[in-house]
Amino acid sequence: MLEILTDWYKTRFSDPQAITLMFIIIGIGLALYFGSGLLAPLLVALVLAFLLEWPVAQMSRLGISRTAAATIVLVVFLGLMIILTFGLVPSIWRQGVSLVTDLPSMIDKGMIIVREFSADYPQFVSASQLDSMMEEINKMLDTQHLIDLGKQILGYSASLLVLMVYAILVPLLVFFFLKDKEFLLNGSKRFFPSNRGLARKVWFEMDQQIFNYIRGKVIEIVIIGVASYIFFAIMGLRYSALLGVLTGLSVLIPYVGATLVTLPIALVAFFQWGFSAEFGYLMLGYGIIQALDGNVLVPLLFSDAVDLHPVVIIAAVLVFGGLWGVWGVFFAIPLASLVKAVINAWPNNQEQQRVKFDSE
Repeated sequence: MLEILTDWYKTRFSDPQAITLMFIIIGIGLALYFGSGLLAPLLVALVLAFLLEWPVAQMSRLGISRTAAATIVLVVFLGLMIILTFGLVPSIWRQGVSLVTDLPSMIDKGMIIVREFSADYPQFVSASQLDSMMEEINKMLDTQHLIDLGKQILGYSASLLVLMVYAILVPLLVFFFLKDKEFLLNGSKRFFPSNRGLARKVWFEMDQQIFNYIRGKVIEIVIIGVASYIFFAIMGLRYSALLGVLTGLSVLIPYVGATLVTLPIALVAFFQWGFSAEFGYLMLGYGIIQALDGNVLVPLLFSDAVDLHPVVIIAAVLVFGGLWGVWGVFFAIPLASLVKAVINAWPNNQEQQRVKFDSE
C-alpha cells in the first residue's frame, strides 16, 4: 500500500510547477473561505472590473487613454445601475409588501380547498393532518412571530450603513482596477513563485471561459427576467414584476432555480384564477420560456464556456454554494471548470515518459 502511494506521489507531484500550482490554489481558496466577509468589497470590485475590462480595452484600442476609458465605462455602468435601482426596486418592494399582506387570505383560501379535498378523499389527507398543518401556519402568522420578523428587518436595516460604505468603496476600487490594471498585475507577481508556468497555463485557459460565462449569465438573467415580466404582465398576473425578477434570478442555480421559482408562480396563479384556462395558459407560457432558455438561449450563450455534465454542475452548485453562499452558487460552474482545467493540465510522469519513448 505504501509503495502504491509513493508511486502515485512521484507520478503526480514530482514536477515543481505542480507543487506551485497546488499551493496557489490552496492559498487562494483559504483566503476566500476565511476572509470572504472582510474581502467582500474587494471581491465584488474584482468581479465588476473583470466584466468591465472588455469595453475599456476596446476604447483603449481606439486611442483613448485607460483613465478616460475607465471613467466613461464606470459612469455609464453606475448610471444604468441607478436607473435600474430606482425604477425597479420600488415596484418590487411594493409587490413584495402586497404579497405578504395578502398571504393570510391566500392561505385561508388554500386551506378551504384542502379541507374540501380531505372531505372527498380522506384516505389521502386526514383531519388530524389538517389540524397539525393549521397549528404550524398559525405559529408562523402569530403576533410574536411578526414581531420577531420586524426585529430581523430592523437588524437588516442597520446594515444600510455598511452598504453605503460599499457604495463608495466598490466604485473607487473598480476605477483603480481598470485604470491601473497592468501596474497592479505586475506588482502582484512578486507574491507568487517564479516557477508558475503551469498556473499561468491554467489561468489562460480559464480567463476567456470565465468572462464568457459571467457575461452570458448576466445576459441570460436580463432576457429571462424581462421576458417573464412581459408575459406575466400581459396575462394580468399579480406581482408580475416580483415574479419576473425571481424568474430571472432563478437561472443562477442551474436545474434547481427553475424548479424552486415555479412553485410561487403556480401558487399565485392558482389563488388568482383557480383551475381555469388562464391558469393553464400561464403555466404553458412559463414552461415555453423555460424550454427556450434551456434549449436555445443557454447553448447560444455558453457553448464555448461550459462543457460539464449536469451531475457535475449540480454537485458544484451544492459544494460551492455551501462554502460561499450566493457567490458560490453564481461561480459554481466557473469553479468546476477550473477544477477540470487543473486536472487536465496536471503533469503525469507516466504520460511524459510514454511521449518521450514514442518520440525516440
